[in-house]
Amino acid sequence: MIPKKQYLIFSHIMFEFILLNSCIIAVLLLKNPEATFLISDRIIDNVSIQLVMIYNIVWSAIVYFNGDKGFYTSQSVRKRFEFLTINIFLFIGMISTVAILFQVEIFNRTTFLLPIFVFSFLNFFLFSLLFEYYKMRNENPFNSNVLMIGADSRKFELEDFGKRIKSKGYQIEGYLIDNLSKNNNNRVARIDVLGELKDLSQVLENKSVDEIFIATAALRSKKIRSVISNADYHGVRVNLVPETPLFPSKLLKTYDLEGLPIFQHRQTPLMYLKKALLKRSFDIVFSILVLVLLSPVFLLIALMIWLDGGFNKSIFYKPHRKGEADESFKCFKFRTMSECDNPKNGTRSTVKNDPRITRVGKFLRKYDLDELPQFINVLKGDMSVVGPRPHRTNLQTDFRKVVNDYMVRHYVKPGVSGWAQVNGWRGPTRTDTQKKERIKHDLWYIENWSFWLDMKIIFLTVFSRKTRQNAF
Repeated sequence: MIPKKQYLIFSHIMFEFILLNSCIIAVLLLKNPEATFLISDRIIDNVSIQLVMIYNIVWSAIVYFNGDKGFYTSQSVRKRFEFLTINIFLFIGMISTVAILFQVEIFNRTTFLLPIFVFSFLNFFLFSLLFEYYKMRNENPFNSNVLMIGADSRKFELEDFGKRIKSKGYQIEGYLIDNLSKNNNNRVARIDVLGELKDLSQVLENKSVDEIFIATAALRSKKIRSVISNADYHGVRVNLVPETPLFPSKLLKTYDLEGLPIFQHRQTPLMYLKKALLKRSFDIVFSILVLVLLSPVFLLIALMIWLDGGFNKSIFYKPHRKGEADESFKCFKFRTMSECDNPKNGTRSTVKNDPRITRVGKFLRKYDLDELPQFINVLKGDMSVVGPRPHRTNLQTDFRKVVNDYMVRHYVKPGVSGWAQVNGWRGPTRTDTQKKERIKHDLWYIENWSFWLDMKIIFLTVFSRKTRQNAF
């Protein structure tokens, strides 16, 4: 799932919960106008708290177990109506079951049904209105920008395909043809022909492309592999659209896109909505707990840094790091050096017995305490608790020269700790072997993610001696 679609989905879900609770409060106020701010003891004890808890827990379960990213991104009114109808029936049924099992006596028809019906109507109406607005403007900021690749226009019904996938949140940017001499038109089915396959790297450099669709029917496997390799180098996702659903590779899993069999290269577990929600929810809860419980430690470290380096210097060092979708962000760390590199383009790596490291800095680095402020980045959404470690901007070019599929690690958010780190591949990356092993472990984590794998990595980060060796 590309970041801007993930942002749309998470924003929609957050808005749903705000809307749901607003509907509950509105119904309670309608029934009890004298309790303007729900301060009536009778309402708090007998209605509002129980209603809010039950409705939120039940809707959370529905979103997690029956959530569909297509509902939150599709511009098809019919499909969104069908999906919302199913979930509302589930909503009513599950709340009825809870009321019976736990003998909740507060449910009368108005209190029970009215918030659900109001919530359902506003949910469908407001977001349908939003998507209609995008249609009128003939644009959607959350659309995936798609580059299409094929042998010639006859093998791909481009115009029809473009219309069918547009409702799913895809915007076709252009088309690359295997041999342009066979088709001299600058446009094929109202889609710009941007050049030949050999121009792929230049197109990816100059255009904002989120995904590539390859019509594999008339392309040789060697050329398809070349396109995939080039896309991996630029960190762009690849979808294969075969004439038949048979294509031998363990890395490919099929899914249906408007009746077409699509094989997405490097399909990862976190592309699924409920798994992405589970990871993000855990990140928020875990980072809040760390920041709250360790706040005295933060204050003590801040005081030590001030006393060691002077009150005129910053507590935090905020270097720029590369994150999900190759976006840069400011990574929070406790300052451990008397002189720090330029945060945007620092190139000076730490060396053994580095004279720049302060006395407090040596202690903080020994026990990785300088990394604790990165939980602020986790709460902000720049990072995850577990994921590939974020690299300096200047290291990206260096790594890509050695590891062709390096950019694939940007499919997910970087982490405070990661699979490579708990397996000993942390610290300096001076040799090609160190670089390859770190990226190999990062890619394995991305393709094999599970919630329990994250728990294992957190446990090893805290208790494994190997994890704390060779610190940065």
